[in-house]
Amino acid sequence: MVARHNAEPMTPSNASKPRPEVGPVVSSAHLAQSELPALSEVEFALTMANHAFQRWMVRCMEAAGGPALSPLEVLIVHLVHHRARPKTLADICLVLNIEDTHLANYAIRKLVGHGLVKQGRKGKEKTVSITEAGAALCTRYGEIREALVVRAARQMGHDPLDISRMAAMLRTLSGAYDQAARAAAAL
Repeated sequence: MVARHNAEPMTPSNASKPRPEVGPVVSSAHLAQSELPALSEVEFALTMANHAFQRWMVRCMEAAGGPALSPLEVLIVHLVHHRARPKTLADICLVLNIEDTHLANYAIRKLVGHGLVKQGRKGKEKTVSITEAGAALCTRYGEIREALVVRAARQMGHDPLDISRMAAMLRTLSGAYDQAARAAAAL
């Protein structure tokens, strides 16, 4: 039915035919049947954006000449490079909202093995800082990001203020999900 419908040429006789109602774009219609169906749309969009962003990070890092890294490793190398200050494991987990510290610790060990970050100490605490090779890789990644993603976003005409508002909304929403996760764990 869909194939036949899509194949129909647009003519004056069928141009005014009513189109079927599509409803919200969700992955779980049963969850959209709630007091806030738009939240299901956001959840589906987050899922799609998360997977696309993870694919992008991995492929961009490879295009920049880096080793095969997981999305978490890419995030950590960029965070360690951020402001060129050493970070602790606790810093990394806090900023990236990582609950399982062993995952971050394993990623850091792999990044050390690739020569992208190095471990040090700040008093009794272990720290992680960027190496020259890691900084150069982050710079190249940034150049590719600018050419492919930033340029595309600007060509789509997205208002930078709207993008910032969307980011703030998503950060706030992440707090609601964190609180709900704590509540669910207590049930």
